[in-house]
Amino acid sequence: MASSTAVGRQETPEPDQFYEARQKVYPQSVTGTFRRIKWGLLLCCLAVYYLIPFIRWERGPGQPSQAVLVDFPSRRAYFFFIEIWPQEVYYITGLLILAAISLFLMTAIAGRVWCGFLCPQTIWTDLYMAVERFFEGDRHDRIDLDKAPWTADKVLRKVGKHASWLLIAWCTGGAWVLYFADAPTLLKDIVTLQAPMAAYIWIGILTFTTYALAGFMREQICIFMCPWPRIQAALTDEWALNVSYRVDRGEPRAGVRQGVQLRAQGQHVGDCIDCRSCTFVCPTGTDIRLGPQLSCIQCGLCIDACNAVMAKLKRPGNLIAYDTDINIQRHAQGLPPMRKLIRPRSILYIVIILVIGGVMAFSLATRASVGVNVLHDRNPTYVVNSDGTIRNGYTIRLINKAPAARTFEISVDGLPASARLEIAGATRDGPKTMSLSVGVDQTREARALVFVPAADSRAASTDVTFLIRETSTGESARHHDFFKAPGQ
Repeated sequence: MASSTAVGRQETPEPDQFYEARQKVYPQSVTGTFRRIKWGLLLCCLAVYYLIPFIRWERGPGQPSQAVLVDFPSRRAYFFFIEIWPQEVYYITGLLILAAISLFLMTAIAGRVWCGFLCPQTIWTDLYMAVERFFEGDRHDRIDLDKAPWTADKVLRKVGKHASWLLIAWCTGGAWVLYFADAPTLLKDIVTLQAPMAAYIWIGILTFTTYALAGFMREQICIFMCPWPRIQAALTDEWALNVSYRVDRGEPRAGVRQGVQLRAQGQHVGDCIDCRSCTFVCPTGTDIRLGPQLSCIQCGLCIDACNAVMAKLKRPGNLIAYDTDINIQRHAQGLPPMRKLIRPRSILYIVIILVIGGVMAFSLATRASVGVNVLHDRNPTYVVNSDGTIRNGYTIRLINKAPAARTFEISVDGLPASARLEIAGATRDGPKTMSLSVGVDQTREARALVFVPAADSRAASTDVTFLIRETSTGESARHHDFFKAPGQ
């Protein structure tokens, strides 16, 4: 079996083992620039996730006042001033494409920076580890606590940690369901046990997954379950910034006292004192000094840890730093570093993002607030009445996306002047024109019948156009269909 060093482990499984047993990782706390950035992003992301459902956005009478809402009963998705109808699901597709290309761009510039700073698995794992440190202490305290026999103090610490984890997980699941109903109302119903069963089921599912993934599986998600580290190899190149160890500066390693002795003997010694602080703070247990590895999520905590050690030793910082493969080679050759963040790959991603974003913005700004769909009867496609007229039946659905009730004139073009249109519940304006009202931000379905005298119906199929026009603004929409007849 292959050695496990590809994921930052130091031991090799026995030949008769199919996989290496998990070695629990005890990340040590650290302070520094990247740790502060991670705390800031963690707080911002959690605030967005937990608080957005409670932001209000007034849309008018009869409309939901929640800024971000996926309203399944009304078949709408709301995002502040944007309203997405079922027919406009392509906007959701566009957003997913934008998210994917943005991730490609981040990878081209700084490798797995998404994994290290913004991935939900990283955010909630960081939060869980902070809770764990609060109850059980830092790295060595947690190691000693796990080895210690069960006492009242150990039980209290473990119970407090897991109770807090479960509370966070429950809040995570509870916040998720608030995006699908009015948040204050649903929250009250959840607390008073009056919410729909579906809400409790989804809260339970997300509570379990958050508790398991952030509390127990942690680095295993990043190393074994997540496909992204395997995909990113095709999206990055030698110019992308990655957390890297300066081999030219750090090697050969030696402890502080040993280094002093070796230097006194005239031997060259690197800056790395082999304290393993970089490994101890890593949330996946990766030793970055072994080179690029699948398990490294590029969070930069090892940079903070190493810089703290270098500062104490009064040696230059950034022995571990964000750098490119090109510069690692140039350092080894004694050449100055080079930066090339703007290159064809990143320019291409930026152009794609701008084009797709521009098309979506233009489409949203110019989209119509009216629409019509027409469905022709399939069986029978036409009926010959006793008076000889040919009748075709249609189901018409009018769409009103405006925040006010509107009246539409409905007409049919492409048929002889003798044709007649009838719509249930509509007001007649002429032989082929009728009016129908549609409520605020609603659709209305109506049964429409078109009659043509047999003498004027000479083709087996005639193309027709259903046209709707809003009476006050003149805004219109049309739908092309056909009129079936026996033919001659």
